[in-house]
Amino acid sequence: MSYTAEVKFSFDATWTPSYSSSFSDDDFIPEEHYLITAPAADLNAKQYFKLFEKFMLCVGMCPASIRSGAMSLVFNDWVSIEEQRKVCKEYELTMDEDLEDKFKEWKVRDEEIARLMKAPKGPMGTVLSDQELPWDSE
Repeated sequence: MSYTAEVKFSFDATWTPSYSSSFSDDDFIPEEHYLITAPAADLNAKQYFKLFEKFMLCVGMCPASIRSGAMSLVFNDWVSIEEQRKVCKEYELTMDEDLEDKFKEWKVRDEEIARLMKAPKGPMGTVLSDQELPWDSE
């Protein structure tokens, strides 16, 4: 048994000028027709989104708006926090609610780095423990 599938995005736009106004712009196209097709038998979700992104670019959407729209599918009131956190983990994102905890982690890390930078160092630049101080060993 064979299976074939095709997805099509179509966009048709025409503009009828009103001759009462003098509109002449060389960069303006008064009529546009786009047809984007792709074999759909084995497309995964990411490939469908990539295809739809191309279509949205063709009809004049800006890339920032496209990304914002895609993210709104994940980060909205209808998606559970657990699902949102899975996406955050997959893409190494931090949710706003977690920023205070991250800040506390960074503060502890920075304090530890500052302590190590002030610690006595051996001949190779390694941090010496209290037992290895050179002036104590004779």
